[in-house]
Formats: sequence, structure tokens, C-alpha cells
Amino acid sequence: MSEGINRRNFLFSTAAAGAGMVLSPQAIAKAGAKNKDTINVAILGCGAQGQVLMDACLAMQDPNVRFVAVCDIWAYNQRRVSRTLKAYKHINNTYEDFQEMLEKEKDLDAVIIATPDFWHSPHTVACLKKGLHVYCEKEMSNTLAGARAMVKAAKETGKLLQIGHQRRSNPRYIHCYEKLINESQLLGRITTVNGQWNRAAKPDLGWPKKYVMDQATLGKYGFKDMLQFRNWRWYKGLGGGPIVDLGSHQIDIYNWFLGAHPKSVTASGGTDYYEKKSHEWYDTVMAIFEYETKKGMVRAFYQTITTNSSQGYFETFMGDKGTLQISESSSRGNIYREPSAPEWDKWVKMGIINEPKEEEKPEADEDTLLDSRETPAPPAYELPVSMGKKKYHQPHLENFFAAVRGKAKLNCPAEDGYESAVSVLKVNEAVEARRTLNFKPEDFKV
Repeated sequence: MSEGINRRNFLFSTAAAGAGMVLSPQAIAKAGAKNKDTINVAILGCGAQGQVLMDACLAMQDPNVRFVAVCDIWAYNQRRVSRTLKAYKHINNTYEDFQEMLEKEKDLDAVIIATPDFWHSPHTVACLKKGLHVYCEKEMSNTLAGARAMVKAAKETGKLLQIGHQRRSNPRYIHCYEKLINESQLLGRITTVNGQWNRAAKPDLGWPKKYVMDQATLGKYGFKDMLQFRNWRWYKGLGGGPIVDLGSHQIDIYNWFLGAHPKSVTASGGTDYYEKKSHEWYDTVMAIFEYETKKGMVRAFYQTITTNSSQGYFETFMGDKGTLQISESSSRGNIYREPSAPEWDKWVKMGIINEPKEEEKPEADEDTLLDSRETPAPPAYELPVSMGKKKYHQPHLENFFAAVRGKAKLNCPAEDGYESAVSVLKVNEAVEARRTLNFKPEDFKV
């Protein structure tokens, strides 16, 4: 490049166009040099979740967020993501070894980590100690020792560490927490919580045969073979199974909405469907948590199965005045008033909930009319807040970058992520122990 136009300036002036934005020449000229809002980013881990996070970042259309480095041990992933970023004018370098990336990339500000769970702690700690802010996917780590090391590194370095519990930045969840549960207290005293994430049965992930990694590379990074590399979530020592991959999102919401840590957990589970040699973790888990909240005892049930997708994923909070059912999916999100609760007209007028839609009721048959026990279903008041066209992870990433710029506080800092990790990782222990396990208050602190 010619003198006076360096790699960073070129990248900035072209990033907006690649992300689908149209900037005036004056705006481009003004932003040509790196300013306080510019954030140079590396993506570490370019599998399915890395792709999701990259897509959410590109959807932000923030020309001051620049991807300058891509790191993945598998050339197939590495090249795919690098090519996509270059198509959006994010000129980037590629690496297999994250340590080499940290040594060579002198202008980095932040790293997005979406590697397998057992790599989260070493990757995060190294990046923090290098002076970089980190966005790390959940679960923080597959071990509490690893999660503790991450919290300590964030405290020692003073760098930001956002954990990828993206519902904490979802405007619908924030509205429910702030307006429904706390301000209006429409649910009354919450007594029970139900939640689930059900997925259909599916075969193990495969790979293009011409992109098989050599055994030396696989072994160097902790994998026995390509099957284990592609399906690491099912292996002990690498991931935590569905209760960690899926359940951690929702059990985190239990803790957040209830404003408490669980005092105990009882769980049943097993590898009931898949072959145990390739699915070491449980394909079916059902857990019951006990929470001692300021208003009294709450019993919370959670289920994850990977053999049937019935009703998908959601969380239901039940109180003596109302019920909230919510999901990250925009198709679910209603609140139901108990017959004994005061009318909700004033909350509708305040915009905290929307008036329920009129539903066409089926004509009652003779048996129904004669059965005095039959009670009508309560009307479904709708939530007035939506995600709009934003991708699920986008608000959480926006919050992270705003915090890096000093314009916001993290919605899920390391300490909050750790509390959820304690709650979730204990479930697998409870399945193994076949008995109720108790938590101590100090378990949730580092």
C-alpha cells in the first residue's frame, strides 16, 4: 500500500460498504484513522458457534469493529470464516496457534472466543493477560477450576470479560426482569419454575474427507480423532453434554429472575439413546433445583432431551398472581393473569404489557356445558418488546463493544457467568451421585 494509507486505514474505509452500509466521503475521511471507538478484534474458534457470533457482529453494521485476525486449528473452518470476513472488507490474518496470533497481532483490542469448552479457560486467561478484552461463549469452562481462573484473570488485569449468556442482553428478557417481575410484580410471589430445551435425534457431525486433520495436530490440541473433534460436546473432559450446552442458558435465567442461587439440586439422567462410546455425557437430563428467595421457597424444574423436539425451548415462571412464559424465540412470550389477581388494566395503559388478542373460541359441546369444572383458559397478555430484526446474539455483542468503549456496563460479567457455571456443572454431578447435592453460599464466590 502507498505511503500514508496503511492496512488499518484501508480496512476501516472499506468495512462499512462490505457490511451493507453507505457512508458519505466525509464520514469515511473522518473515520480514516484509528480513533477511540475503533476496536480491532480477533475471532478464536471458527466452528458453528464462531460463525454465529461473526454473523451477529457483521449484522451490527459497526464500521469501527474490525476483524483483523482469525484463529482455528482446522483449516476448513479457518479459511471459510476468513473468506467471509474478507468479502465484507475485513482484511485479516489467519492462524492455527492462538499463541502465535497473540504474539504477532500487535494492534488487537479484543478477542471473541468460541472454542470447545475445555479450551475456554486457557484461551481467555492468555488473552486477558495479553491486555485484551474478551467475549467468551458459555459455558465459561467445563471445570470450576477453569472458570475460577478466568474470574481471577479478569480481576487481576482489569480487562473486561463478557460471558455469552446472550439472553441477559435480550430486550424482551430485560423488560420481563425489570418491569414484570420487579416493578409491577405481576406474577406476585413466584413459587415454581419450569423450563426445557428439547432437540430431535440426529446423527453425529461428520466432515469433508479431504479436510481430515492429521493425527499430530489433533493430538496437540487435545482430540483423539476427527469424530471426537467434531463432536467434542459429548465427551467428558472436553464438553459438558446438553445440560451444559443448552441448559446453561436457561438455568442462568432462573438465577437472574429469582435473584438467588440454588440451595440444592436433584437430577436424573443417562445416555439412554446414543452409543455410550461416542456420547459419554447424558442425552437426557431432568433436574429439580430448590431456591430460597426473599419471598420464600421456589422449586424449579429443568429438562433437556436430545431425542425429541416437542415444544422446543422456553422458561415458565409461575406465581400466585400470574404466569410468564418466555423464550428466546420471538414466537413465545406471554403473561397470564390468575383469576384471583387484581385487574391489569393499569399495566396495559403504562405499556408494561399489551392487551391480549381476542381469540376465536370453539363452540362448546353439550358435555362441556354440563361440566361445571371446566374453566376457561386465561387470556394471554403479550409482551410489548421484541428483538426486531436483530440476531439472537447481537444485543449481547453490542453491549460488549459498548463496554469496551466505556459507554456501558457488561450485562454478564465474569462473576455472573461463574455463578451460573456453578449451578449448571453441579447437575452432571447430581446425575452421577444419584442423590440430592447441596450448594453452599461460598460455592458461588471466587
